Amino acid sequence: MGYRVNEVDWNRQKNLLQQIRERVFVYELHIPKRVEFDSLDAICQHVLVTDESEQAVATGRLCSDGLIGRIAVLPEHRNRLVYQSLLNFIVKLAARQGINTICINCILNEVQLFNQNGFIKQGCVFMEAGIPRQRMQCEVADFVTKPFTLVH
Repeated sequence: MGYRVNEVDWNRQKNLLQQIRERVFVYELHIPKRVEFDSLDAICQHVLVTDESEQAVATGRLCSDGLIGRIAVLPEHRNRLVYQSLLNFIVKLAARQGINTICINCILNEVQLFNQNGFIKQGCVFMEAGIPRQRMQCEVADFVTKPFTLVH
């Protein structure tokens, strides 16, 4: 199965992006809606992944400070190709914006996967939306595009 990744405008695709994130974060991970959808959505760059039938299957966002976040992939599409395509696109987007360092607040069982892709730990483990997380940072030039699958 092939996937297509595109940058999308939050105002134009808000409903679609919210549907994916709500299904993954609110219903599956039980993160409150008021936490999941924040004021950064309006100013971040958003990415949408579609499958061969042009159905939306994943999303993520990039903040102006290089923070990658809100990566949500529908359960039936959680595979290496989707995650690799999504992250590669976001990193290229960061590079085009002149962002040299990217970071992500990953859940603890993802730390090793991000480490294998050039990310290093920054600071201590912290709680975000009731989930322990570790901030990971990577120079855009050091990002490795090994395929990997994140687990929610």
